Amino acid sequence: MGRLLVVANRLPFNIARKAKELHFRQSPGGLAVGLSSLPESCERLWLGWPGMTNEKLKGKEEDQIRDRLAAEGCRPVFLSRRQVEGYYQGFCNKTIWPLFHYFPRRTVYEDRFWKTYRQVNEAFCDEVMKIADKGDSIWVHDYQLMLLPKLLRERLPDSKIGFFLHIPWPSSEIFRLLPWREQILDGLLGADLIGFHTYDYVRHFLSSVSRITAMEHTLGNVSVANRVVKVDAFPMGIDYEKYSQAIGDPRVKKEAGKIRKRIGERKIILSVGRLDYSKGIIQRLEAFDLFLSQNPQYRGAVTLIMVAVPTRTGVEDYRELRNSLEQLVGRINGEYGTMGYIPVWYLYRSLPFVELTGLYNVSDVALVTPLRDGMNLVAKEYIAAKADQPGVLVVSEMTGAARELGEALVVNSCSKGAIVDAIKQALEMPPLEQLERNKIMQERLRRYSVSRWSQDFLSALSDIKKTQERMSANRLSPAIAKKLAQDYRKSRKRLLLLDYDGTLVGFKGKPADAGPDTEILALLKKLTAHPNNTVVIVSGRDRTTLEKWLGEIGAALVAEHGAWIRRDDRKWQTPLSRDTAWKESIRPILQLYTDRTPGSTVEEKDFSLVWHYRRADPEFAYVRGQELKAALVNLTENLDVGVFEGNKILEVKSRGANKGRAAEHWLARRGWDFILAAGDDYTDEEMFSALSDEAYSIKVGFSASTARFNVDSVKEIRLLLKRLSGDLNDTP
Repeated sequence: MGRLLVVANRLPFNIARKAKELHFRQSPGGLAVGLSSLPESCERLWLGWPGMTNEKLKGKEEDQIRDRLAAEGCRPVFLSRRQVEGYYQGFCNKTIWPLFHYFPRRTVYEDRFWKTYRQVNEAFCDEVMKIADKGDSIWVHDYQLMLLPKLLRERLPDSKIGFFLHIPWPSSEIFRLLPWREQILDGLLGADLIGFHTYDYVRHFLSSVSRITAMEHTLGNVSVANRVVKVDAFPMGIDYEKYSQAIGDPRVKKEAGKIRKRIGERKIILSVGRLDYSKGIIQRLEAFDLFLSQNPQYRGAVTLIMVAVPTRTGVEDYRELRNSLEQLVGRINGEYGTMGYIPVWYLYRSLPFVELTGLYNVSDVALVTPLRDGMNLVAKEYIAAKADQPGVLVVSEMTGAARELGEALVVNSCSKGAIVDAIKQALEMPPLEQLERNKIMQERLRRYSVSRWSQDFLSALSDIKKTQERMSANRLSPAIAKKLAQDYRKSRKRLLLLDYDGTLVGFKGKPADAGPDTEILALLKKLTAHPNNTVVIVSGRDRTTLEKWLGEIGAALVAEHGAWIRRDDRKWQTPLSRDTAWKESIRPILQLYTDRTPGSTVEEKDFSLVWHYRRADPEFAYVRGQELKAALVNLTENLDVGVFEGNKILEVKSRGANKGRAAEHWLARRGWDFILAAGDDYTDEEMFSALSDEAYSIKVGFSASTARFNVDSVKEIRLLLKRLSGDLNDTP
């Protein structure tokens, strides 16, 4: 069993210089706790920045740090001050953080930040490459390293790579504001498994993928070249037992007693969070101000303890936020305070575990109302710490935690009125109701702890890797491609059945109706000219287009999925009845849905009508398409036509036309000693099914297919045909 390589921006250690010496202090967060719960048999190595820039290190201190961290199962990635400023303080905290938390006005778009971000991701990749072995699993964490999965994939193509994002993924409309959106998606899709806290974030990510890259996804699976990437939700938990049992610690009891003694019999509302504009601290304090204004009976009877944990102190926005907060605290205390009463107790510092859990235990209400938060573990910690005790959680619906804590009072964090109402409801809620609500949430948090989170993610990573291996089992390997070419050389009567769109040509970078390029035309002419070859282009295109594009290369042509066939005499024939009166009732329906779906079009062929929605909004078009499909199925149930769903199309066509029946015109001839068929979508499955077991059938792409083999792309099909034509050697 290989190791688990954890790659994150920071190591679980803080390194600082005190009295000219380096001091190492452990700073375990939820991730460290989750990983520590994995079986002992799972060897772990953590890579990350140690927290000191290269310029601050002296002499042999770099080696000293490496040696000390190696003993703790960690490996440092050293960064310069310039890199930290451009990558972390710049791109991460001035671009990604505000944008992903829905603060586009605070977002800075600087090329220099992006370049440094890319350089640092490459530096992390270099460090991973120094230690990665075959069989290792690599788990990359958070928004600081979104390019790393692709960088690792390029250098370790067979590795097991997972990525987890600890912040929200925004809607596609917000994400598309990012100038480097394609590169970020490309970087993330280098992973085998991409995890988010909630399904909302999964949905937003998949929407971004489909709208920006046009990649398809089904049930959270994204087809990326020769792999399927799984995207799923894994809500991060906490060390439940640690918090639920804290009240039994004498130190915690003592701390809780000290707080209660100072506050007296007043009700305590607790607010704990980093001093960040996304946390809604100002709005929370304004809501408390409004509460005291509207409920004078609670003046002198309730105290808000506000713990603001310092963060990003070097960034101007955060300095301004602190000044605004402290001015607001002063105004509220000045307006509502008395000689024996301070409405807001303000603490600007982080609290050790004993003090924090003491506060959790003594507080009557926890006010957790970020404007946007990936998860927010404070909400979970508070509920866990209230084991067998009353207490009410007021939580923002904009946190990931709200999805799991539905028994709390869930509020719109932008509505001060809603927060005021929730505070009053919390303070007046009967203790029995508080206990009942908390018990349900506690049971949920106990079951899905942080250890369960890490185990589930790694289990899902192993599962998707097994799925990939099963899918790649039919891959056209170099050895099989070589044998195919050798069989081709030895044969004397060859049949090549080739789909056109998506098999011989692809649309990336050019319009779908641009026609064949010179390379494929030359290749087809060469294959067709060989006296041992019969080449058939089996397409869904109309016969006029096929004749215009491919009529002079000498190949046989099949148009409209078999509705029209042009053999050696160059005359078009059809096996179908010419009666297409059914179009008159179907065409208006298609046109109606085209009018209601911007970007969609209707294409009319001799024996079919096709509704195309490749250029429409993918999610909207999918919904419209399902509505249209249901309507068409009802309309055509008594007609000799069928409704077929393909890649961004719905097609209504005569049932007698399919590529399998068209292929049989040539397969019926005896004496073929080599048959090759290649296609890329559902219409080609009938052709594959008509072949003998000895024939070479190849599917472009890795979705389920009756074809014997799969290839990644049009490029591989062309390389294979070049090899057969003699333009390349037999050895791939």
